[in-house]
Amino acid sequence: MKISNNGLALIKAFEGLSLTAYPDPGTGGAPWTIGWGHTGPEVKPGLTWTQAQAKQALNDDVARFERDVRTLVKVEINQNQFDALVSFAFNVGSDIDEDDVPEGLGDSTLLRKLNAGDYEGAANEFVKWNNSAGKVMKGLTRRRAAERDLFLKPCR
Repeated sequence: MKISNNGLALIKAFEGLSLTAYPDPGTGGAPWTIGWGHTGPEVKPGLTWTQAQAKQALNDDVARFERDVRTLVKVEINQNQFDALVSFAFNVGSDIDEDDVPEGLGDSTLLRKLNAGDYEGAANEFVKWNNSAGKVMKGLTRRRAAERDLFLKPCR
């Protein structure tokens, strides 16, 4: 399964495009971000990109999160659910590691409920991930609501 145009549009709408690196809105510092939500060790203050570089990074980042969602999810999901999960992981991280600390999708209650077959319970977990640096963020609140709505939307 790969992200659909609807899923990609959701990510792009909430990430926004910036061709100049900017600090995390919640912390005012790290991680620095550029393009459509790209972070990494190469992203530092003063970095600028072309739109082509931003598009390539988005494609690479989305491909990584698609792989992670396919690895983590053990139950059958539809395209809308997949898109919502990729958007979620793109924003909060995949959290594929050895600990049980919920730092992203991998150790989240959302994933545990989904893999137990509790789709509605999983959907209700999206909205709990609306904080950055301990503060509720309006943009994250809107994004989680949109991801939850997409997750619950039947495919036609």
